[in-house]
Amino acid sequence: MDATTLLITVYCLIDDLLADRRLRQRGPQPVLSDPEVLTIECVGEFLGIDTDKGLYEHFRRHYRDWFPALGRIHRTTFVRQAANLWAVKDQLRQQLLSQVGFDPQVSILDSFPMPVCRFGRAYRCRRLAGLAALGRDEGAKQTFYGLRAHLRVCWPGVICDARLAPANLHDLAMAEELLAGAQGWALGDRASWSPIRAELLADQGVWLLAPPSRSAKGPRPRVPGRLVQARRRIETVIGQLVERDHAKRVWARDAWHLWSRWQRKLLSHTLAVHLCQQHGLGSLRFADLITD
Repeated sequence: MDATTLLITVYCLIDDLLADRRLRQRGPQPVLSDPEVLTIECVGEFLGIDTDKGLYEHFRRHYRDWFPALGRIHRTTFVRQAANLWAVKDQLRQQLLSQVGFDPQVSILDSFPMPVCRFGRAYRCRRLAGLAALGRDEGAKQTFYGLRAHLRVCWPGVICDARLAPANLHDLAMAEELLAGAQGWALGDRASWSPIRAELLADQGVWLLAPPSRSAKGPRPRVPGRLVQARRRIETVIGQLVERDHAKRVWARDAWHLWSRWQRKLLSHTLAVHLCQQHGLGSLRFADLITD
């Protein structure tokens, strides 16, 4: 489909999901409807436009005929309305998960860093004060100041749960939260391995498979090759969030805008997976979804 068809498809899908739902208890209705705002955010993220200013200017310039009310409101009004819909984005993603095909018995855990500023400015950075912290980026082999995004992805690549935490919080502390209510196999890396935590998870029906740390003593269990290949799928999902949605760029200065933009990226990714499955494509073949 082309970009215009994608825009119409996403709008109709979101409008159907929001049908007969009252999002405001009082006050006048906004000039730009909530389905229009959510459509602009989701399609814009899919196209690689991740800033609020970029979304506003792009759709006002190229799709003003489709969103005439966008020309009558200020950019700050659009940003404020989008941020106020953070809970609606999370609810829409949960609704979409019931329509997306995935295997809940296979969960994959991993995380990636989200720097707030350059390390040299960390001592005087006030952005996201109280949330950001110093942590270790094992991929870049360096210390950074910011957050870590923790994901639980189910096969074949559907984000079922995602949390933001300070960078100094270990992956083990988040694994239990991510796997709350889950069943089946959980595939992790060395940072997710703990014999004690594995026993606790086994009591709730979750079998944690992760390579032990290099300093661990005793025999090391051998993980089947097919599970190793399955675990690499989360690297594809993280790559899409980082490369297409620019998830490592923390533009927000407060938790309100941060959480809204994070939910926007998750909703856009789930929508893309849903559309790929609806059109008979691979669940993560986003590049084949739009044609010239």
